[in-house]
Amino acid sequence: MDLPIDHFRLLGVSPSAAPEAILRRLETRCDSPPDQGFTHEALLQRADLLRRSADLLTDPSDRAEYEAALLRLSESHPNGTVGLDLPTSSEVAGLILLWEAHGALEAFQLARQGLQPPQAPALGSGREADLTLLAALACRDAALEEQDQRRYESAAQLLIDGIQLQQRMGKLPDQQRQLEDTLQGLTPFRILDLLSRDLGDQDSHQRGLTLLDELVVARGGLEAADADVDQPGSLCQDDFESFFHQIRRFLTVQEQIDLFSRWFEGGAADAGFLTVLALTAAGFSRRKPEFLEQARDRMQTLANADLDPMPLLGCLDLLLGNVKDADRHFAVLRDPDLQAWFLNHPGDRLAAQCEYCRAWLERDVLPGYRDVDASGADLDAWFADRDVQGFVDRLDRKASRQIGAEEMTLAWASAGDAALGASSEPAESDQEVDSEDADATPLWQQRWVRPAAAVLALVGITVAGSVLLRRNWNPAPLLPETASRPAEEKQVEERLELDAVSSPVDDEPVASLKAGLEPSAPSEPLVSDAPTEAELQALLQGWLDAKALTLSGQQADLSVVAREPLVKRVELERAADQAAGRSKSIDAAITTIEVVDRKPQRIELLAQVAYSDRLQAADGTVIEETAPTDFIVTYVLGRDGTQWLLHDYIPGS
Repeated sequence: MDLPIDHFRLLGVSPSAAPEAILRRLETRCDSPPDQGFTHEALLQRADLLRRSADLLTDPSDRAEYEAALLRLSESHPNGTVGLDLPTSSEVAGLILLWEAHGALEAFQLARQGLQPPQAPALGSGREADLTLLAALACRDAALEEQDQRRYESAAQLLIDGIQLQQRMGKLPDQQRQLEDTLQGLTPFRILDLLSRDLGDQDSHQRGLTLLDELVVARGGLEAADADVDQPGSLCQDDFESFFHQIRRFLTVQEQIDLFSRWFEGGAADAGFLTVLALTAAGFSRRKPEFLEQARDRMQTLANADLDPMPLLGCLDLLLGNVKDADRHFAVLRDPDLQAWFLNHPGDRLAAQCEYCRAWLERDVLPGYRDVDASGADLDAWFADRDVQGFVDRLDRKASRQIGAEEMTLAWASAGDAALGASSEPAESDQEVDSEDADATPLWQQRWVRPAAAVLALVGITVAGSVLLRRNWNPAPLLPETASRPAEEKQVEERLELDAVSSPVDDEPVASLKAGLEPSAPSEPLVSDAPTEAELQALLQGWLDAKALTLSGQQADLSVVAREPLVKRVELERAADQAAGRSKSIDAAITTIEVVDRKPQRIELLAQVAYSDRLQAADGTVIEETAPTDFIVTYVLGRDGTQWLLHDYIPGS
């Protein structure tokens, strides 16, 4: 047998070691043989080989001749390996010494070769037992050396070979189990190794995907509270999240859609939210709105008490052109800080929704994919795409929605135009929109792009804030930084609730105002556990009356009927009017209400409001006047402690 090792390395001494140092080393090696269970015969042969090497290296003439031979070999074969020719009887001992000299890989390969025909030892012999044990020990050490060099897949293949050899020999179950545990512990590192390779190596990439799938299924999902961290290869939740975020950037968006969908359908509910994000990223980056529709449908099926779906549904509806649905979702947010941010946003309602949606795309949706540009959250480019335009038009036709003059002049569109100093043109009729006139504005553009461009210009390009995944993979509310609100910008939303730009219900508005009655401030808070419709109507009327009094310059306690953000909005509006030397006279009445949704802490209702107003200068000159009009407003009431207060409102048509 040709053993790939020289006498210096076999004994474990330096080529410059003196004879005394060599003898001390010999004594130490002979007194401390490996104790893993080799036969007595193999250990005796090991000691004999050590003594032979020491005898050669301590004899001056033999050593000089040996060193000269090594020099000639290095000159003639610079990359060659020095070897020792051993008799078959010393084979096992030599392999043990090679393993001890940190030649684990060579020792494993030679031991495995010695166990195969035609060199296979007799069944039940000591040579078979020693070679089997040595193969297991050397395999594990060789794998650890590969792992130290970050060659994780190479280490895994060594362990697989060692396990298969142990299974064939059937001798050492404990050693086989150690190899299996070591292999299992390599799983996360193997996945990272395989997935981070060039996409041209598809075999490795697919093997990494398979291992990732098996790992997540074995631990019971992305967030497995019952995962056994004592099992080899298992990670605590914090370590697993760090590992998962690290490997996501090596996966394409379609690969993540496939994986997350499969895990979700297999019962891992925590993968459902990531499926929504991946579908949204794929749809937005590829300009495929049908993916966003799938994401919205999936979002509506998720049942998670810790997840407020409304912000995400609002963003998805916004991207699909469902402006009214998006507005309704944003109006019923659970998070009070997020509610306050929307209420105090310096732009109009659509401006806030666009800013939130854009930040959500940039921070939470687009990052984390191998093939998606995370900086591409351009809403104008999205709605300028032909595929998006066609999809929105198909949605309109499918739902038989006819957008007439009233819908073309939505309040937020006019507010956006007003903020930019634009004049509103009369909307075309349905027949004119559908005509073949080359100058006619397309349906999709009337519905979104023109007002979107306005509010994007209004809010600017910079988005401040952050989106983080919670421990349970749910989104923390996005809270972009709220800028200061100049008084002149307040004009775009002076009458957000009861604005005269809202379209009338029909061509002849119903003037059903409270004839001859002056507004009166509310006096008592509403604390009933289950308010009647009369009590709810009284609270809303109290809000309108208190608001009218405040804007006319009188004193009224708005905090009895509304939350602080709404109160602050009215106070700021009054301050802007006062600074400009003007005042408002408002006449508003709740004529009918309909409870849409009632919960112990929240009530949503529709109210018909009869409204007129007059804006006057300090000398009594009428600056602007709104004729009596009836329209619908969605009101959201919430219970703060024991008191019911107005939380938000959505103007309708």
